[in-house]
Amino acid sequence: MPVPETRSGGLRRAVPRRTAWRGQAPVVAVVALGGGGGAAARYAASLAWPVPAGGFPWTTLGVNIAGCALIGVLMVTVTELRGTHRLVRPLLGTGVLGGFTTFSTYAVDIQSLLDGGRVATSLAYLAATPVAALLAVWCAVTVSRRALKRRRS
Repeated sequence: MPVPETRSGGLRRAVPRRTAWRGQAPVVAVVALGGGGGAAARYAASLAWPVPAGGFPWTTLGVNIAGCALIGVLMVTVTELRGTHRLVRPLLGTGVLGGFTTFSTYAVDIQSLLDGGRVATSLAYLAATPVAALLAVWCAVTVSRRALKRRRS
């Protein structure tokens, strides 16, 4: 079997699949663990703040905005602080916050609004969610960076 080349043309050793899987097993485990916790938290939010049939999906919108803000804080913390364990980002980012935020429920909510004849509301929700989510990430990153800068001063 030929040895793969890197982009720079140098040779690299092929890593056996078993070895590659063993290296990724802890990452897969923490993503699964975190994802279960995040999904459970999202479900708890839907129980705490139920939306009536045909009502505006405020809970899903709020969960997605809060989750995106937390992702912004996490990314600043993980990338700008030294000494963060390699499993923190997959556990909290991909796992917990990936399980907490929800694209699938967002899509179902849009379809439910459309099925209920609330076309304008569904379109507003369709547009508002990504805009609010991106704004939440931007605000969280900005505030987190300022807080870290102040802390270092």
